[in-house]
Amino acid sequence: MIQTTQLSKKYGQTAVLQIDALEIPKGQSFGLVGNNGAGKTTYFNLLLDLIRPTTGSVINHEIQVNQSEAWKNFTGSFIDESFLIGYLTPEEYFEFIGDLRGMNKADVTSFVAKFEEFFNGEIIGKKKYLRDLSKGNQKKAGIIAALIGNPKVVILDEPFANLDPTTQIRLKKILKELTENKEITLLVSSHDLSHVTEVCERIVVLDKGNVVKDIETSAATLQELESYFSI
Repeated sequence: MIQTTQLSKKYGQTAVLQIDALEIPKGQSFGLVGNNGAGKTTYFNLLLDLIRPTTGSVINHEIQVNQSEAWKNFTGSFIDESFLIGYLTPEEYFEFIGDLRGMNKADVTSFVAKFEEFFNGEIIGKKKYLRDLSKGNQKKAGIIAALIGNPKVVILDEPFANLDPTTQIRLKKILKELTENKEITLLVSSHDLSHVTEVCERIVVLDKGNVVKDIETSAATLQELESYFSI
């Protein structure tokens, strides 16, 4: 379970996030939506201890993230290309992440091979550094790297951005399969209401750093979200 309590982030006098209480149960596929500046990336950065909260805490499977790094052993994430190591090839990067997760080269190669269709022949064996790939291909590599080592928690910020329609469809399939057995907790932020509604069983809407909706996904959810954002 991921538990957020009295969490806030301020820059000077400006509050960019204020979440009094939010619990994400183990195995849930959780979506976070909101307009630019709503606080989505700020929340994920706090979850990953990339920034420190002004008040409050985030607990990931009984570990407070800004007091211990033990949660990193079971949490995979991709926020943006800054997570990559640009001077490595994708293969080298996957092996690096696998080594951190206690996997040998053969196991990493076998795992990555399962995503050949998602890579669409544009990632593996191209002898290119990550920094030389397109934004979309960097994102593909970063997303799959976040899945290496069978993490308990996967956090993806705007995973559908910069991907072509075919790759978006393939990614939705990967994410749905990832959460089928309810063993992995998936957190996804997205501007794409349709995609996040398809992938996530629960959706929280942020507005100016505050939770304004908390929805269990149903056939009516997409219309409800579209109505909210069209006001």
